[in-house]
Order: sequence, then C-alpha cells, then structure tokens
Amino acid sequence: MQRLPKGEHSLTIRERTEQWESEYLGPYAALSSQSRGRQRPEEPCPVRTCYQRDRDRIIHLCRAFRRLAYKTQVFFSPREDHLRTRLSHTLDVSQIGRTIAKALRLNEELTEAIALAHDVGHTPFGHVGEEALDEVYRRYDPEARFHHSEHSLRVVDVLEGGGQGVNLTHETRDGIVAHSKGLRSTRDSLTEHLPCTVEAEVIRIADRIAYLNHDLDDCLRLGVLARDDLPAEIMDVLGWRHGERVGTMVRDVIQHSTDAPHLGMSGELAEAMDALVRFMDERVYHSTMLEAERRKVKGLVQALFDLYMTNDKVLAAAVGDVPGDVKARARVVCDYVAGMTDRFARQQYLTHFVPSGFPWSQG
Repeated sequence: MQRLPKGEHSLTIRERTEQWESEYLGPYAALSSQSRGRQRPEEPCPVRTCYQRDRDRIIHLCRAFRRLAYKTQVFFSPREDHLRTRLSHTLDVSQIGRTIAKALRLNEELTEAIALAHDVGHTPFGHVGEEALDEVYRRYDPEARFHHSEHSLRVVDVLEGGGQGVNLTHETRDGIVAHSKGLRSTRDSLTEHLPCTVEAEVIRIADRIAYLNHDLDDCLRLGVLARDDLPAEIMDVLGWRHGERVGTMVRDVIQHSTDAPHLGMSGELAEAMDALVRFMDERVYHSTMLEAERRKVKGLVQALFDLYMTNDKVLAAAVGDVPGDVKARARVVCDYVAGMTDRFARQQYLTHFVPSGFPWSQG
C-alpha cells in the first residue's frame, strides 16, 4: 500500500482533491479552494469540492433539471423518439465542455455544473416559447423582461428548494447567467461580456457547438434538410458528418486556447460556424415551414399567461396564494408558465380552452 506523505494523513478527501487541483490544473483554472463561496455560507463537505456539490445539487435537487427531458429544442412536442430534447442538449453541452476543459487543464467539475444548469430556466417550446413569454410578460409589467439565462439563475437562486434556491457557488451562478448573451457572432461570444471563469467561457462555446450540430443532425434525420441542401463551402471546412463537425470545432478551440487566459478560435472556423448559423436561421429556425407552428406556440403561451392573470381560481389552484399587485402576480405567472414542459402546457391549454364534451368536468 502506498504511504501518504508526512502530514497528508490528516487531510480530508476534499482537501486532497483541492491539493491535486492546485498542483495539476492550469494557471487559468478556477480552483475549488479559491471559490468566492455561496450566498449563504455552509460547512465544507469532507468528500466533495464545492463545485462537485454544485453539480450534485443540480442533478439531485433541481426539479427544473428533470423537466428538461420534456422541453424541446427546435421541433415542438415531437413524436419521433430520437430527436433532441433540452435535456439531451444539456448533456451534449456538458460532455463537449468537459472535453475542452480536460484538454486545457481547467476545472471539469465547475464546467459540468455550469453546463447542467445553464438551461434550467428555459420555457416550453424552445426559443419561440421564450419570445412569446417575454412579450406577454411585458404587457403586464413594462419594466420586466424574460430571458432564459437570467431565469435559469432565478431557478437555482429562488424557485428551487421550496423558495430558498439550492445555494450554488458564485462561479457556477456567474457561468449560468453569462452562458448566452444573444450574440450572433462566434468571435463576439469569445470576446464580449466575458464571465469570471474560463470554465464559463467553455460552456458558452460548447453550447453553440452542441446546438448547431445536433439541430442540423435532427433536420437531416427528419428529412427537413437533405445532404445536398448543405452548403459545400461550409461543410468542407467543418465536416460532412456529425462527429467530424463536432471534433473539428472542439480541436480548433483547444488548439487556439492552450495556455491562454481566454478561449480562442481560428478565424476560418469562427466564420464557418457563423455561416452555418445563418443557414440554419434561414432554412430552419425562421423558415416558413415552422412559421405556422410558431404562431400556435405564441398563441398558446400567451393565452395561458392571460388566463392566469385574470382568473383567480385557476391561478390559486396552480400556485396557491394569489398576489394582489399586478406586477407581483405577473412575476408568479411568468415563473409558472416558464417552468412548464411542452406536454403540460399543451394539456393546460386543452383543459381551459377546448370544450371537453358533456358531461362537463367541474373546474
């Protein structure tokens, strides 16, 4: 049996891990022992580092994380079993992020914690649901706005844990709210509004790598796009196969980020990724094919919001106490609707807006 160096026999498992981090991780990695801590101080765990605890709390304590399995990416309420959901997207981001973090000798546990929580505040029906919720929320509170990254932070800070949140570290919280700024340019996403850790930068680029590739893969699977539809000038740079494209992007990030204080990427790859974003925007995300479904989603989300804002009985049955102030009520309704899965939102719409047939249910 290997003997521990003198003095190390009294260290906890967590302290040994922290010591390993300080000796092995790169100069720009976020060390667990140097975390800025939690909003509510806690006794350290003898086994897990603070970032390991963050990751575990998201998986075990965060109900919004589990609901991601029933929230869609691009195609609403799919009947095809193999299309990506918001949860499978989250796992894609986590694994891409960990691959980059390991190669750059960054903190993998912090990277994973940010990845797992980055979308817990997403609405039903993807970004279309997000746009609809933001619009209707502003009708009742003109000073308010809804963005999924900010709401993800609200979920872990306020809404989970019986209204107490799950008390994550500063670094994980910062990475959650900073993972998306709505930037269209890959280069801008690597240089503007940077979070406080390189690990959070990793998740920002991993998020883009993941959604670009799996959204394209889903479109090819469904026949929405054919291989011949893909622009050769982009595919020749990124790769024609799913795994090839992911590998090309990941290796480029690693190559241009090693021993650097911030992430980088070659101009050629960044431009190709942006060109792919524009292609997917035109042919899929804002295509006429999805426009009718987008209108339905907008009508559904906003009808539910209006219902809960105007019907005390229905809102009380959903959330309990009904706030008297309009802005406070809109905040409660926004939280409730944002937390819905696609299928629950559809079911609530059917319950309240579609005749059930005689004899009618009492509600």
